[in-house]
Amino acid sequence: MVTLLDHRNILAWVKVPEDLKDPEVFQVQTCLLEAIFGREGCRIPYIEQVSKVMLKLKALESPDFTKVVVYGSYIYKLQAKWMLQSIAEWHCQRQERGMLKLEEAMNALELGPWMK
Repeated sequence: MVTLLDHRNILAWVKVPEDLKDPEVFQVQTCLLEAIFGREGCRIPYIEQVSKVMLKLKALESPDFTKVVVYGSYIYKLQAKWMLQSIAEWHCQRQERGMLKLEEAMNALELGPWMK
């Protein structure tokens, strides 16, 4: 899959055209985007610089998921994909733990038989 990009938008550490061939692609729950990339994607430039990759987010037909496309040299794009997937998984687990704690708190607040 080769995506045509404007050369002005390509970051300095991405080699054209070899790093634009065969990007790593994965999906992330849309509700996790802000947790991973910051409000309005403010962390994307930092992640790109540290990881030496170029990231593109693409909306899918389903509003529940967003496609993340990672361009760069083979090893850097694999590392970035692994890191971003790990962060997404961590946030999912954190949300699940929060829901379990909420459920436990709600159960603890239920009225005992003596108060009914």
